Amino acid sequence: MAKLHYRPYNPNQIILFPQRIDEDIAGNDPVRIISAIIDQLDLSKFHKLYHGIGRCAYHPRMMLKVIVYAYMNNIYSCRKIEKLLHRDIHFIWLSGCEKPDFITINRFRNRVKEEISDIFTQIVLLLSAKGFVSLDVEYVDGTKIESKANKYTFVWRKTVERNRTRLLEKIKILLEQVDEAIAQDKCNVDEKVEFTPTQLSEISAELNAALSSLPATTNKEEKKRRKGLQKTSKELERHSRKLSEYNQHLDTLGERNSYSKTDKDATFMRMKEDAMNNGQTKPGYNLQIGTEEQFITDFALFPNPTDTLTYIPFMESFKNRYGAFPSTEIADSGYGAEENYRFMEERGIEAFVKYNRFHIEQRPRYVQDPFRSENFYYNEKEDYCVCPMGQHMNRIGQKRGKTASGYISVRHRYQARNCNGCPLRSLCFKAAGNRIIERNHRLEEYKRQAFSLLTSDEGLKQRGRRCIEPEAVFGQMKFDMAYRRFRHFGKDKVTMDFAFFAIAFNLKKMIAKMNLGGLKHNLDCFKFNFYLTECLCGHLRVFDNQKQRKLAA
Repeated sequence: MAKLHYRPYNPNQIILFPQRIDEDIAGNDPVRIISAIIDQLDLSKFHKLYHGIGRCAYHPRMMLKVIVYAYMNNIYSCRKIEKLLHRDIHFIWLSGCEKPDFITINRFRNRVKEEISDIFTQIVLLLSAKGFVSLDVEYVDGTKIESKANKYTFVWRKTVERNRTRLLEKIKILLEQVDEAIAQDKCNVDEKVEFTPTQLSEISAELNAALSSLPATTNKEEKKRRKGLQKTSKELERHSRKLSEYNQHLDTLGERNSYSKTDKDATFMRMKEDAMNNGQTKPGYNLQIGTEEQFITDFALFPNPTDTLTYIPFMESFKNRYGAFPSTEIADSGYGAEENYRFMEERGIEAFVKYNRFHIEQRPRYVQDPFRSENFYYNEKEDYCVCPMGQHMNRIGQKRGKTASGYISVRHRYQARNCNGCPLRSLCFKAAGNRIIERNHRLEEYKRQAFSLLTSDEGLKQRGRRCIEPEAVFGQMKFDMAYRRFRHFGKDKVTMDFAFFAIAFNLKKMIAKMNLGGLKHNLDCFKFNFYLTECLCGHLRVFDNQKQRKLAA
């Protein structure tokens, strides 16, 4: 049998001249690109968060690299990042052999929760300068993501208001039992008033003072009356605390219908991920994103379960980031409201935005219902409508409606002259008297414009593109990167966490597109010249295509 030979094996071998850490990292490894990109970012806002005294802090650029690279690899736990800083050569190289613990990592994230949005903006401007996105087109969509809060920590507005009303009735009955000399200065129990916890506490204190000043007595009736007043005083104090709790609930709710006790910024919503299939509501946030070429160009979190009222503040967020609105907007029917159409029209935005019945109208067998009020013929010049029987319906007034955002819409009312004996009455309407309809002419005009745009060649292209833009991003986010639930309490921390994720997502997507296009990873291409540095530091909008091509070349 031949003699066996093995390479020397000594785990405790001492190396006189240590090797470089990055010798085992490939030259085109994504970790090198991440390091090169973050090295060129402007972190001046981060430096303002540190003090010049005390122990030297970990460099914020190193911390940012480690966290972003962890998010790129679906690692969102600070404890797991801490372990990787001891085990994974990529993390060891990124950190320069520094080993911050999980508390330090979490504190860094919380420290930069307001400044991290600026880093996200710089990354998107980099993508724009490199030609990955133009920032002239935005595909908007939203999804609900569950909060970290427990689903049984709900507070409902209707329940609070109902219990508060019952409590006020109890308080009124109790005050009737209090000596009039004490209660009359505070409130009149015969009138409808809103008691405050402070008033109740003062009444209870004065009642206790009055009881303590009474002389001792052996009369059973007097003793019974005194015990009753003492009990009333305790109940008033207890009701005062409960009323204060209800008032605090209403202040926290604001315009919402619910919130979570442990995450007061989270609102209870119905989620698509419903394991029990019973429509159970869970605390969460409505995440709105804008995408282009499957890159996240903007994001924002809202407490609204629906998308209609989120569009205008979301567009303002885009302008605050990049200095101007996109020239083209593509969105689904959840955003097809009058105030949104008007917002885009006034700002010159080409709106490929569906309205609520657009999908129904596109069905092959769709036939217009002649008895729907919006299908009645309208004579704009003489301002009257014509019913299916050919009867003129004259205008009798208008109705103003106000949305939750404060937008006022006007609906004109028209009434038929005589519907008695009409052979189509049973098909037209069932109410007594002559039919009255309401028409919102401005919204109808917006819908006609939207229909014209959506059915054009460009509209067909954009509609097809929308299905693979934000929807694909949500799929990659939830299933490929396992980002299905927030891991923090409070809107500010949740926004911070998603900002880190959006940065990691865009960088990961950029590297994937470079690999797909067969481009060589060249670190020199990420050394920004003065023009790009001015773009990033000043947050100026650089959208000139010719300059982008020159810069990319």
